[in-house]
Amino acid sequence: MAIPPSDLDRIRQWCREQWPEEMRKEVRLEADATPRHVDIVEVRPPWNGIGAETRSPIARLRYTGTTAQWSIYWCDRNGRFHLYEYTRPTTRVQHLLEYLADSGDPIFFG
Repeated sequence: MAIPPSDLDRIRQWCREQWPEEMRKEVRLEADATPRHVDIVEVRPPWNGIGAETRSPIARLRYTGTTAQWSIYWCDRNGRFHLYEYTRPTTRVQHLLEYLADSGDPIFFG
């Protein structure tokens, strides 16, 4: 089962809200979606003005269609994702987004 469109819209809206409009040329969050998960990625312009943007994964929100639940994963320095053990799967993706914003855990925004 694919990610519910309303959940995907909510994730994208949350990403847009994380940085003030005037800072979005310097840093922003984007949601890269696949049929089973959404990667939240920090995007920054090239430091010297030449080349491509830097895209750093922050978290992965994985949707399990059979249970209609979302789980959160963290990314290690090698770009591999691991289940985050301090939250439980939930049917409301908003709970995970709030956790990301409020937890203060440096594993995401450290």
